[in-house]
Amino acid sequence: MSCHSPFHRTGWLAALAVAAISLLPAQVAPVRAQGAAADQHAALSGSAKPEAAKSDAAKSDPAKSDPAKPSSPTTGAATGTSTAATTDPSNPAPQKGITGRALDKVKEVAKSAGDIFSRVPCLPPKGGAKQMGSLPHVASKLAAGRPVLIVAFGSSSTAGFGATSPEFNYPNRLAAQLRRQYPTADLTVVNRGQGGEDAPEMMKRLQTEVIDMHPDLVIWQVGTNAVLRNLDPAETAKMVEDGVARIQTAGADLVLVDPQYSPAVNAKPESAGRMVKLLGRVAELRHVGIFPRFEVMRDWHERQSIPIDSFVIADGLHMNDWGYACFAQLLGDDIIKSVGQIKLGVNVPSDVRTYRPM
Repeated sequence: MSCHSPFHRTGWLAALAVAAISLLPAQVAPVRAQGAAADQHAALSGSAKPEAAKSDAAKSDPAKSDPAKPSSPTTGAATGTSTAATTDPSNPAPQKGITGRALDKVKEVAKSAGDIFSRVPCLPPKGGAKQMGSLPHVASKLAAGRPVLIVAFGSSSTAGFGATSPEFNYPNRLAAQLRRQYPTADLTVVNRGQGGEDAPEMMKRLQTEVIDMHPDLVIWQVGTNAVLRNLDPAETAKMVEDGVARIQTAGADLVLVDPQYSPAVNAKPESAGRMVKLLGRVAELRHVGIFPRFEVMRDWHERQSIPIDSFVIADGLHMNDWGYACFAQLLGDDIIKSVGQIKLGVNVPSDVRTYRPM
């Protein structure tokens, strides 16, 4: 009897499917982050349930905001576990069908994460933006082959409200990009986004949820809810400066992310403008990086002529899949460039902890 029985063929196909699925996180999912979404598509017009918007949303009364509520809405998200089907070795047809569907699903999910910019490309601001600066701790860890821990700290823009799947929130997209850039590195991106919060609430959990993790890099998204809640921008900036000092003392690099350009934020132009300016000043005085999200998103609309509803969901505040993906892509490009500058001995600050009071 020939050894090439139907059982051997189906076993090989099943192994191929398992191997293909096991490769998926290296392509579309972050290191140690949530598994890829099985039924995800990359539509620009991603929407969220209006009743769930209790984060950076137009909940101007903070007492009515439930910070634990606005996690990312998900659609058909995979759990990261697979269920094996019991088959009869004498009947290869059902196993072959399962194998084929599994391989098709791998291709579908990989394509959804890879072609989100196929209709609208993600481009940096025309004329370039201010350089982020140096990230010496991250660079030294990468150069030494040591694990790198990045903590994404913020409100619902960090949690990913408005994304159709956790796969498409910015920390997960950023982790996937950095893993592609540094395939041999041990990189972990932890999401510490909590909807509805701003500096007053974030400072209360800064120690336990950020500093105690001993991160190499903290990406702190802040200021949007302060604008929406009519908090004093100067007081917010002072709290942020205090938090930045604590993070630096703990030995981490830091990048601030200012508010998003969106109808809800733009409705309060004076407060939004002051917040953006003051956060930039904190970054300059404390010698930390800043990602100018407001200016980047304004460039999308005003110079690149991208309609606002192509990167902001129907609530007029939160970003959609494309918005988060492009934000993560440009932020990741800046991080990679900053790390490269340090590794090449360029743009090394004399003292990243130099402090000059505001």
